[in-house]
Amino acid sequence: MTVLTLIRHGETEWNRTRRIQGSTDIPLNDIGRQQARDAAAALRARLDADAPVVVVSSDLSRARETAEIIAGQLEVPVWRLYPELRERAYGEAEGLDVDEFLTRWGDWHTAEVPGAEPWPHLRIRGLRALRHVVRDARRETAPAAASVIVVTHGAMIRELIRHATGGELPLTGERLANGSAYSMLYERERLRLLSYAAATA
Repeated sequence: MTVLTLIRHGETEWNRTRRIQGSTDIPLNDIGRQQARDAAAALRARLDADAPVVVVSSDLSRARETAEIIAGQLEVPVWRLYPELRERAYGEAEGLDVDEFLTRWGDWHTAEVPGAEPWPHLRIRGLRALRHVVRDARRETAPAAASVIVVTHGAMIRELIRHATGGELPLTGERLANGSAYSMLYERERLRLLSYAAATA
């Protein structure tokens, strides 16, 4: 079994102004960089000092830089980038603010946006990514059980939490804050949520 800590990347200017990023490659802002440092401090306080630490990330720059900051604070390298950990592509909605999205397409989770990645595809992609991450980390660190830190994106983490909880979480109206962390147990390709904290919208 492998314990995974999924971390949402730090804030970008598009996060700050409530614009939809998706696969658009937007860098961190200074607040996002501080959120990454704060996430690293929280991780350091709870990681097993005797276990190897593996840090991986989506290849989009906001996740990659978050991972680099966290890894630097923990004095380990960013081990690998996984394009499969990218954010959901939002098609024609990318670059729009949230209010315009709601006006054009309605409810966030049922909207059919031209060019957007379907939610079931995102879940399949995310689970495949975790399977590859766990396999690669086990090969690299065996026989020790590594603590695996996965820096990725809000919709990706949300969909993985939905899978792990049978749809019970996140609750309606909850958002996953930039820099927030969610622990999961990966065992025999099953995913179980160990810790959860969300901010209200």
